[in-house]
Amino acid sequence: MNQRKKLIHTTSLPIRWGDMDAYGHVNNTVYFRYMEQARVEWIEDMQVLVRPGGDGPVIVNAACTFLRPMTYPGTVEVRTYVGAIGRSSCQTHVDMLIDGELYAEGAAKVVWMNTQTGKSVPLPDHVRALLEAE
Repeated sequence: MNQRKKLIHTTSLPIRWGDMDAYGHVNNTVYFRYMEQARVEWIEDMQVLVRPGGDGPVIVNAACTFLRPMTYPGTVEVRTYVGAIGRSSCQTHVDMLIDGELYAEGAAKVVWMNTQTGKSVPLPDHVRALLEAE
């Protein structure tokens, strides 16, 4: 991740007892839920409704590197960064921390698409302005 990235959103999410699996740590699928919740909050903060119909953001890929196991109880700080910005998409990167220590790193490519046609559309002007602002 040598490319430039800008912090665009931070949120804190509780680790729930039900997030853990039989091994006694947060199940790997839940890390993707943490990233999803942070992404939805960020998108809604930009005044974009995450609802069916019209144009909206979808992800076309997602990845996570699990560095340390998370356990209950705790609070995960999810920091979302924007990287490369294209015509209809942007690359996001995520750090998941507990008490300032990095537990996982993630990424997702967010693409704006028309939900009726399934085709990509240009990023909304106000979204692009927010992403490109210094």
